Amino acid sequence: MSKTYHLFRASLLMFVASTSLAALPDSVDGQPLPSLAPLVREVAPAVVNIRVSQTVRSQSPYGDEMFRRFFGIPELEGGSREIASAGSGVIVDADNGYILTNHHVVDGADKIQISLFNEDSLDAEVVGSDAATDIAVIKVDPENLVDLPIGDSDQVQVGDFVIAIGNPFGLGHTVTSGIVSALGRTGISRNGYEDFIQTDASINPGNSGGALVNMRGELVGINSAIVSRTGGNVGIGFAVPSEIAQSIMRQILDFGEVRRGLLGVSIQTIDTESAKALGAEVESGALVSAIEPGSAAEAAGLQVDDIIVRVNDKKIDDSRELANAIGLKGSGEIVDIELVREGRTRKVKATLGQRTVTQSSGSDIHPGLQGARFATSSASATGGVEVTEVESGSAAAQRGLRTGDVIIAVNRQPAQNLQQLQAIADANRILFLLVQRGDRSLMLQIR
Repeated sequence: MSKTYHLFRASLLMFVASTSLAALPDSVDGQPLPSLAPLVREVAPAVVNIRVSQTVRSQSPYGDEMFRRFFGIPELEGGSREIASAGSGVIVDADNGYILTNHHVVDGADKIQISLFNEDSLDAEVVGSDAATDIAVIKVDPENLVDLPIGDSDQVQVGDFVIAIGNPFGLGHTVTSGIVSALGRTGISRNGYEDFIQTDASINPGNSGGALVNMRGELVGINSAIVSRTGGNVGIGFAVPSEIAQSIMRQILDFGEVRRGLLGVSIQTIDTESAKALGAEVESGALVSAIEPGSAAEAAGLQVDDIIVRVNDKKIDDSRELANAIGLKGSGEIVDIELVREGRTRKVKATLGQRTVTQSSGSDIHPGLQGARFATSSASATGGVEVTEVESGSAAAQRGLRTGDVIIAVNRQPAQNLQQLQAIADANRILFLLVQRGDRSLMLQIR
């Protein structure tokens, strides 16, 4: 080997040896090195680990329960089993013991137990929950609790530093850091109201319901979801903004339910091409195609053919964004609506009405739907019937229905609400349900 190589190698070894013995300085130019440790010490005690257990019936290998009974097949011993899962939560009211978490963390729970930062365990109960925003409020006895102040998520900006605290993979309190990558993210769940904060702070399974915290030690989001093909973190996580979570919590505590705002319009997406066809000078928006009599829209003076382009300070590009903007508000709230009518821009104020949710038991609709509950979907601009509950081992479960499914057509006929579903079911013994499940559609046969 050349002399130059040996000299380079010797120099490299001397450099490594010298740097391996050198310690990091305590300060630079008289200033201490930055650390998130003081912030973490302050906020971590307000984040809790959540353990959830649920008893489910084991599905019979013989299929339908009526089949088993008819042929006298004995019921299997141990026909139920307990499943457990983990998540996170944030104490937001230490005096009353209120904790914010995700709906999907506690949905269907038979028992909820939380672990505090000091490893004390407490039993918890669900006060209220909202699947459409994935927010739930649970309560524990208010003893020796530390809460986290709620910040204004409307002031969050892309590029802000944040930390995420939660219980990833059941490991206990874990802190990760990153920045706010984007705001107003939608399209993560087809059936919910969305206005997510996107962050590259590592969020993994078990972080759900944990805290997204700004550098002032304030809660700005409830960690809710990740985008990942493997189930692990890839630097794309989503959090429900604190303003939305706080609004849902206030409604649950004040009314015992979520009273979601209702404008009372049917809408269609307008893009550049369709706007040109209408002779409207807009790039995008939501076209009003119908107005409900006596609704907030009618009282505000909205008209069919209006194109809504903005709600408060939020630009509206399509029908889903309008559904989100209204559905994330509470009933009675006043919103500023900017619209285009006959080539002129107008502004009106609307006081939102209340969206009512009617539920029905599957056994009242069709024998093959026994064990499920249904409600007219409140999270879709085009309507549909949402499956709000499916009992394990029931007829509906055996036929493939799952909680969260949205039925959009039955026997090739639109099913925009419970009344339409019921009418089709009354006239047919066999039902073919067109179901929207997440990002895909599927057809289920019900007999």
